[in-house]
Formats: sequence, structure tokens, C-alpha cells
Amino acid sequence: MAKAKDILKNLDERSIDRIVEMGWEDRTPFDAIEAQFGVTESEVIKIMRSEMKESSFRMWRQRVQGRSTKHKAQRDPEMSRFKCNMQRSTGNKIAKR
Repeated sequence: MAKAKDILKNLDERSIDRIVEMGWEDRTPFDAIEAQFGVTESEVIKIMRSEMKESSFRMWRQRVQGRSTKHKAQRDPEMSRFKCNMQRSTGNKIAKR
């Protein structure tokens, strides 16, 4: 089983920041993180543990456990997109209304 420091070696700082950001978002499933960065759910948890304060990690972990929006298999079938429908197809900016 890979340790967080081994996982972090293969990622640049920008990717790590984005993984933490996506992990923190309630509506971004772990499958989306894996599709974009090749990092499994357990590896995301290890990254979050190493990059966050202990109290923040515990709070995040408690919130994420069992959350249907973070696990594709538990998601509502209506929710098939990884991103907000307001988001542009390129980049990561919200489109103007």
C-alpha cells in the first residue's frame, strides 16, 4: 500500500492543491478525481490527511463518510455529470450568466 509521500512524489503542487479542493467539494465524486488524476479514493484520503490540519481532516472525513454524492455507486442516477452545468467545457471557470 502506497504512503502519502510516495503518492505526492508523482504529483506537482498544482495537482495536489486541485485534488484537495476537489476532495473538499461535496458534489465532486472520488471517481472524478480518479479519472482526472489517476488517484484512488484511499489515496485521496491519504493526500487529504497529509495536506490538512488534523482537526480539518477529521471534520472532512466525518462529513464525507457515506455521503452519496462522493461515491458514484450511491449517487442519484439523475446526477451523471462531474461538473456543474454552469461550468464551461474548457477550463475551470463558471460561465457568465
